Amino acid sequence: MIHFNKNNLDRTTSPYLQQHKENPIHWQEWSKEVLRYAKENNKIIFVSVGYATCHWCHVMAMEAFSDRRIADYLNEQFVSIKVDREQRPDIDNYMMSFLQETQGQGGWPLNVFLTPDGRPILALTYMPIEPRYGMVGFFELLHVVKENYDKYGREIQTYFPAIRAEEPVEEREVIRTITENLSQGFGAQFPPHNTLLFLLHYYQKNKDENIKQIIEKILDTMAMRGLHDHLQGGFYRYCVDASWTIPHFEKMLYDQAMMLWVYSTAYKVLMKSEYKTIVEKIIVCLEQTYAHEGLYYAAHDADTGHQEGITYVWTKGELQKHLTQEEFNQFARVYDLTENFEENIHLIKKINVFLPNVEKKILGLRKKRKQPFTDLKIVTSWNALTGIGLIHAFRSLGDEALKARAVILFKTLLEKHYHNGVLYHSSLNGEIQREEFLEDYAASLLFATYLYEETNQHKELVKEWCAAVHEFRNHYWAENKSNDFTQVPAQTFDHPVPSSVSLAEMALWRAGIILNKEHLPQKYKPALAHDFFNLMVFAAQHWHIIHTPDRIQWEQLPVNCMQVYDTIIQDCYKQRCLEFKKVAELLEFVKN
Repeated sequence: MIHFNKNNLDRTTSPYLQQHKENPIHWQEWSKEVLRYAKENNKIIFVSVGYATCHWCHVMAMEAFSDRRIADYLNEQFVSIKVDREQRPDIDNYMMSFLQETQGQGGWPLNVFLTPDGRPILALTYMPIEPRYGMVGFFELLHVVKENYDKYGREIQTYFPAIRAEEPVEEREVIRTITENLSQGFGAQFPPHNTLLFLLHYYQKNKDENIKQIIEKILDTMAMRGLHDHLQGGFYRYCVDASWTIPHFEKMLYDQAMMLWVYSTAYKVLMKSEYKTIVEKIIVCLEQTYAHEGLYYAAHDADTGHQEGITYVWTKGELQKHLTQEEFNQFARVYDLTENFEENIHLIKKINVFLPNVEKKILGLRKKRKQPFTDLKIVTSWNALTGIGLIHAFRSLGDEALKARAVILFKTLLEKHYHNGVLYHSSLNGEIQREEFLEDYAASLLFATYLYEETNQHKELVKEWCAAVHEFRNHYWAENKSNDFTQVPAQTFDHPVPSSVSLAEMALWRAGIILNKEHLPQKYKPALAHDFFNLMVFAAQHWHIIHTPDRIQWEQLPVNCMQVYDTIIQDCYKQRCLEFKKVAELLEFVKN
């Protein structure tokens, strides 16, 4: 039984919700019982969605959500619910769709007011306590929402996110859109993981020099400038400026997973030694700062002691004090030591050179500082993507230990999150969050198809998870199977990770090849928003599907291929299958 006259976030499995357990607001977790209470007592529902490493979520927690006057009014007139967007992507997708349709943009914290029976009234992001930045104050807004609901509540319409059918496009249109967009300055500030993967596979086939220049420009910019943690390895979430100098300092597991996939593929396709080093540094970052008992934590905060980035920046005096003159001269030759973050230096490179000894020394100093908060949550889909990244790193670098690490990750994920045929979304300190989402089944199925290629194992599980993925598809792809929330259309936007729909389509295509089942051909969707989906379409049209009794070493194969265990030696390409007597003959054909 829930006691609604107090804050009940002290027992949650969400690190984000735990951060709000001391707020004077009587926060509740999302549940049927809480929703029923709001409806029976005719109270407006205030839902605040965020995540543990969200800077502006922290700001609002310190300001409005710690204000006694606001808390008293919310506790009296509203039912207040906190939601971790990383635990409940279904609720987040629904609320974000409403915010974007009504306000034209989105972000977190995502604050939504609902009628007692769950119809959205108003959605907005960060709000100060008092009027500021041209925004109404939060305390005043609460009164306005209450007054308007009392007057017009019955007129509020039921909301359901729009399901938009994308018009198919041709491959040349996809390439034209990408090249025109990225040739104009590459100012998106978020790393374009999925676009890069598509372009790398396209370049492997077509050897278009213009595409190569675009790929290398983006990869080198991300590697040399502020997005990259040059000392620890790994990457921050995005940069706040078009010159890619200052990042938003939070570090997400999914970005490390996707960057591992991207730079591993780039090294195999382009063979630039710098990309190999970056792959190795991402792996070090994962093992030193994310790894936990075979799995990986979710994220590291941007803030340290409520100051963003303070762990990561330097003064020139600090560097001179702790480095020898020779070391400092070396460092200053490679790094731009101009003050760029208030009166501090966030490290960016002038040349793409690595200084392992000096960088290790400075990292040792940084580790002695107070470190950002770590979100210890284990997310199934993000771990599956990390496993796929490790497999691609193995294929590019040839290090068997990376494949072994992926095998352990998969085994541990099954042990911890897959019980009685149900794949759960996340856990914290071993306690399972018991919701099912398409993103987890799709990412895990995709991971299983890659492991099958390496080990000739998990074929039955691939079959089982294929059926599970199909259960999320009726008239449209649904994100959730939640019994406490409406069924929500699954994401199709491939950013920053592949969308649930794109993961599902890619996984089903690959699984169909393994199980010898036909997967209906797909057509390209508009570029930039759907580039992982477009990678699947490209693969279905242009990859070699190689059948052999034993796996061929990956250094002998291009990236545009998939391996299937069979009794014959065969290559299927562009809907035509050719048999060979020897593997050497097949390899010669694939090479040409």
